[in-house]
Amino acid sequence: MAHELADDLFTQLNMGVRGLQYFMETCCPDTCVPVDLKHMALNHVKAHPDSAATIVVDGMACLRYWYRCRAWVHGGQWQEYMHILQEFIDAFTAAGIRLVFFFDGTVEEQKRAEWVKRRLRVNQDIARIFQHIKTYGQQPNSRDLFCIPSGLATFSMFALKSLGQETRCSVREGDYEISDYALSHNCLGILGQDTDFVIYNTVPYLSISKLNLNRMTTVLFSRERLCQVLKLHMTDLPLLSCLLGNDIVPEQQMQHLRNSALASYRKRNKQVQGDKVYAVAEFITVHHPRSEETFGVSSLLLAEAEEEALEKGIRTYLLPGQTSPWLKCSRPFPESVRSMDKYVPGEILQAAMEKHTRAECFLIYNVLYDGVVECSNSLEDEDEVELPPQAVLYLPVRERIYGLLLPVLPDCSGHTVSVKEWFVFPGNPLKEPTRVTPKPLNYTKESPDLMALWFRTDPEVKTVQASTLLDVFDLFEFTEELKQFDSPLIAVICLVTYIAIQARQLSLEDIDAYLSQAVCVRFKSFTEMQQLRTPVVDPRAVQLGSLFVRGLTYLIGANSACGFPFPMDELMPWKTFDGLLFHSKYLQAHSGCPKEELLEGKPSWMSLFLSIRELVLGACRRRGTPVHSRPRRLQYRDVRPVEVDDLCGERRPQLHHTTQQESRQQPAASTHYQQGYRPRPRHPKRGRYQLAPSLWSKAKF
Repeated sequence: MAHELADDLFTQLNMGVRGLQYFMETCCPDTCVPVDLKHMALNHVKAHPDSAATIVVDGMACLRYWYRCRAWVHGGQWQEYMHILQEFIDAFTAAGIRLVFFFDGTVEEQKRAEWVKRRLRVNQDIARIFQHIKTYGQQPNSRDLFCIPSGLATFSMFALKSLGQETRCSVREGDYEISDYALSHNCLGILGQDTDFVIYNTVPYLSISKLNLNRMTTVLFSRERLCQVLKLHMTDLPLLSCLLGNDIVPEQQMQHLRNSALASYRKRNKQVQGDKVYAVAEFITVHHPRSEETFGVSSLLLAEAEEEALEKGIRTYLLPGQTSPWLKCSRPFPESVRSMDKYVPGEILQAAMEKHTRAECFLIYNVLYDGVVECSNSLEDEDEVELPPQAVLYLPVRERIYGLLLPVLPDCSGHTVSVKEWFVFPGNPLKEPTRVTPKPLNYTKESPDLMALWFRTDPEVKTVQASTLLDVFDLFEFTEELKQFDSPLIAVICLVTYIAIQARQLSLEDIDAYLSQAVCVRFKSFTEMQQLRTPVVDPRAVQLGSLFVRGLTYLIGANSACGFPFPMDELMPWKTFDGLLFHSKYLQAHSGCPKEELLEGKPSWMSLFLSIRELVLGACRRRGTPVHSRPRRLQYRDVRPVEVDDLCGERRPQLHHTTQQESRQQPAASTHYQQGYRPRPRHPKRGRYQLAPSLWSKAKF
């Protein structure tokens, strides 16, 4: 079932050349070759005895294949996810195959329009997910409604490193770096789900969606066979991609050419499935440069803007040393401009790039090199009027991180440096980036010396690094108090305190849910986590879970900027958070269950919980944001039964909203995001949920 689900999801999300995946699978199945990875590895080692059989893995394309946990809406089942990753690695190791993982480290501006289009489409899916939760009180059990947990790509990168795998983060287009690395290192293949890997003249492209981990088999999409079928040369494939449409050349830009080619093709051939691809291939063959007078895309007799678009698109596929008959000059694609060079010492830039490419840091490379940062979709309810989007909530943290890395004062000419943010959240149309100005820390009198934070190794610098990180979260006062706790608990205390102060609408029950979860998760085994169930899914708890996990990404970003005062692995969600566990604690806390029950009757757990709880609540009181008890109760009525929780497979009555109104104080959004963030007013019929106390007598965790 898991493989079928993954297959269906990948069918919807195929990346790369428009229509090519369908064409190869449906119209030319001979181009899709079933392969046994063990046999491939053995043959590779025989042919190349001095090198290991290595597969380069496109990590971004594998996220949905890897995240097979049944619960996904609650914030992530991180221990289970780590177990899945280990099984994946073990299967390849047993087959004699070494893996090298690549993750996208940047979004190139030439692909920005496509990135925006996809992010806005996912926003619509997320809105449907929340509507489903509000209607049925359950996680969607549909192949059309699925969203990976927030931050999964970032955390997967660090997870694989912690499991001993070679992991890399790209500094330019990820597909390009993967293809280049695989070719230059004589790798066995590329494992991913992007037809661009058919176009690149590199090693074989293997499908992650067709991977059977038990049998170690998959499908190889053969560019050689595709060329035979279409009667093209390998060097023609980049032009084919651009004429069909890809992430660089929009599909509609070459629509007129495809229509003309298709009309011409159908005059001589009967209409068949996939004839658009056949027609474009024939067009390429007919117009292939054959003389010195006609060369490059000029032989296609297109408008100047179209020629430029095609040349730009073709050039992106050329690996070092490769040429194309469709280009007047096969020069390499220009490197990205380093716009922040003049503000940062060369040693810092070099260290940032090295740590970035080795997947050892987060966020700082993007800030220091081109000053552009992006954040993809989070599970956020567009109708939520109390909790601000994560982009707004964590803006002060990002401003202070930028202030650590870049100048906070104008230069001699009066110019103030800023970082361009492309952050996805409900209400942001993503028409242009938001410019965010670096801000100084609140408590540190002088801006910390970045060279000292990054390169000093004496014991005293650790204290400075840690206090600087706390100052980034405006929690400098915790510097001494937190020394008694380990890194995972410090991470939780920081984030929960920060969320409570910034959002200003967290209740005592929310705090108890966050903190009891953080204590309990430390002592639960992977087997115990697998037994967790919740009787209902609450939309507010979903957003709170997502808000915490997204906060962990900013915490590791701050840790990177401050010189790593804490081990990165200690700040990861598998050490601090479990979605189902948090959800169950949230429902328990808001049902009024005793603290002893929240901490599962363990005195030592209760003692730890009470100590960190007092720290958090004390900090909130000192900041003028005391936290009060405001239980949110859930109520059921006997109506048409529905499948409420696909995790349990039980049938429960349908959830409905009460009509009780409550005025809500709206947290003030920073002026940077006021244009984008417009919380919707509460519908007059939309009230709070209420949970009948008798429900909890039946609930099992």
